[in-house]
Amino acid sequence: MVVIVDYGVGNLGSILNMFKKVGAKAIISGESAVIRSADKLLLPGVGAFDAGMQSLDKSGLRPLLDECVLHFKKPVLGICLGMQLMAKRSDEGVFPGLAWVDAEVIRIKPADSKMKVPHMGWNLVQVAKEDPLLNGLPDESRYYFVHSYHAVCANQADVLLHTTYGHTFHSGFRSGNIWGVQFHPEKSHKFGMCLLKNFAALDLSC
Repeated sequence: MVVIVDYGVGNLGSILNMFKKVGAKAIISGESAVIRSADKLLLPGVGAFDAGMQSLDKSGLRPLLDECVLHFKKPVLGICLGMQLMAKRSDEGVFPGLAWVDAEVIRIKPADSKMKVPHMGWNLVQVAKEDPLLNGLPDESRYYFVHSYHAVCANQADVLLHTTYGHTFHSGFRSGNIWGVQFHPEKSHKFGMCLLKNFAALDLSC
């Protein structure tokens, strides 16, 4: 069962609906007992970095999430701001991130001044390394983006996906049991459905 973590930030209903469409068992919860019993976790998020970290701290779930992800090694997927919160820090705010992944978040700075920020709409995503999260997806897939900041991985081995918008940036990472994607799979039709179905089916014991 996938638990979509409810910490007060994110479009949770659309994510749950996408899991239902692919036949995966998922629920939305902010209850400690439910999160602790989850097979997998999904960390959603929209909005600003500091507001996201404040919501996590206010929810009281941060120590539990650290335990589930870092100690018990539960698979976790961060989406959009949820991915960014997994990093150490962000240019967007002053609060430290979760630091689950050795990465930082910087503002998009396209070389062409005519390119708008935020980066909004459909864009191609290229695969940087093979991964079970990407099973059945082509080397180039299209996903829906809405963001002004993006993660930069310190370790190239953690880079899972990259995307070009004025310059090439890391649009997905994986470090052990931790995955993050900058785009919104719940808004990305067949490609997003495939990715979320793959996440629900992950078996790290193999």
